Amino acid sequence: MSQRLVVGLTGATGACYALRLLRRARELKVETHLIATPAGILNAHHELGLDRSGLEAEADHAYSPNDVGACIASGSFATAAMVVAPCSMKSLAAIAHGLGDNLLTRAADVTLKERRRLVLMVRETPLNLAHLRNMVAVTEMGGIVFPPLPAFYHHPQTIDELVAETVERVLELSGITAAQPKAWAGL
Repeated sequence: MSQRLVVGLTGATGACYALRLLRRARELKVETHLIATPAGILNAHHELGLDRSGLEAEADHAYSPNDVGACIASGSFATAAMVVAPCSMKSLAAIAHGLGDNLLTRAADVTLKERRRLVLMVRETPLNLAHLRNMVAVTEMGGIVFPPLPAFYHHPQTIDELVAETVERVLELSGITAAQPKAWAGL
């Protein structure tokens, strides 16, 4: 069995991270399971020109956020990790407080309870105290808060290079063994 990766897409800006994550996972022969919220689809349309069917075509499997009985909502469905890219503050709050009111937040809750890797690419600035406390709560539960901040040490020339390197680091954090983030070569 190949590695499985659950990918969530919420209403924060940065749909390019989810798209790159799905495409890179396919290159690495990682089976992807996508959940995109309505606000996530709206952002994918606004930022990338993709509708739901176009985005879902990038994944091996796609689910409605209303399908809380999908296989990815069960702890017996083994996955390497779940990445929410991007993760809105609303979804962060729901995950931090165990509100499994849709498939995305339910799958995240299952990921945490099974002690699997959960990576949240939170997208919001400036941060208020509620955001910070929710990030602490997720971290205390074993999740990884990974704001997609660009790295410049490898001298990227394009936005795509910035996105690609961030995604590669997220894949590595997710336990995807074939991921290849660039190493810092020093100054």
